[in-house]
Amino acid sequence: MSVRRLHSEQPESFAFTEENAAYLKKVIARYPEGRQASAVIPALMVAQDQEGWVSRPAIETVAKLLDMAEIRVLEVATFYTQFQLAPVGRKAHIQVCGTTPCRLRGADELITICKNRLAAHPFELSADGDFSWEEVECAGACVNAPMVTVGKDTYEDLTAETFNALIDGLADGNPPAPGPQTGRFFSAPEGGGTALTDSALYDGSVVGKYRAFDREELTPAPAAAPAPAAAAAPAAKPATEKPAAEKPIPKVVEAQGQADAEKVPDQYKPELLEAARDGKPDDLRLIWGVGSKLEEMLHKLGVYHYDQIAGWNEMNLKWVDQNLGSFRGRALRDKWIEQSAKLATGWRPSDKDGDKPA
Repeated sequence: MSVRRLHSEQPESFAFTEENAAYLKKVIARYPEGRQASAVIPALMVAQDQEGWVSRPAIETVAKLLDMAEIRVLEVATFYTQFQLAPVGRKAHIQVCGTTPCRLRGADELITICKNRLAAHPFELSADGDFSWEEVECAGACVNAPMVTVGKDTYEDLTAETFNALIDGLADGNPPAPGPQTGRFFSAPEGGGTALTDSALYDGSVVGKYRAFDREELTPAPAAAPAPAAAAAPAAKPATEKPAAEKPIPKVVEAQGQADAEKVPDQYKPELLEAARDGKPDDLRLIWGVGSKLEEMLHKLGVYHYDQIAGWNEMNLKWVDQNLGSFRGRALRDKWIEQSAKLATGWRPSDKDGDKPA
């Protein structure tokens, strides 16, 4: 890093405006007692925004405000290149990004314009004192290269013509709007987007229309098991051979037996319908976690309306859940009864309550 020193000519004094002093009081209050020094960078930035650069009196004022040694504030001001240690242009100090992406897209031409129109060297004031410039490292808008920073604004996708127009606008006090100067939307592709172009993705019409992927569609069908080979005839056992010990039941058989034991009997089958009332079923897909496949399965079982599900008890829900095939566990996990009770009142996921019913 280059050596950074304070300017040889310094003002006699510095004082924060009432507005800036009140703002810094709020900033300092964010830190615990005895930790006011943590606000040194915000304080120096406010001083720079007020005067355009950081002077020695400004450093002394910040040190007194934060109860810091002046050398500690000076260390911060000279370390970070965001702080200007000499007077800059009254109307604008232009920072031209000169890293690789911007260089490849024409930053050299912008620097040449600065040298010809403003000042021959970085940090020099223009003849009228209105402008100064410098080359900086990456300013974080590589996709919109080349670009410059003026104060807190960035101007991107610049050409020689649009950069000259920017300087003219700054000189007249009427600069163009910050951002890309080619008309593209932020960092969107040049020429317009080519993906996710359906306006319904952004206009709010699909809020709450959660669609879970159907597991059956995503899970490949198991490969057919090869036909077992013909078993060879067992060899005759010697008369003295002891009978083989009884083999333990395989775990899969035990698991199957356990699952059958936990099966909910049909006596807990809820009241189901042959068809939707008036031929108008409720949109069961508004139940969080229910997709088109699962809705179809519920219709086949005889479930068409929110109030049906809202009237179930826990055992009814378990009976339905065990009949959902690969979706088993979904009804219990996603609390269908509670969701349906809310939907039956007319509530919809697009309300302020959020997408997922409580």
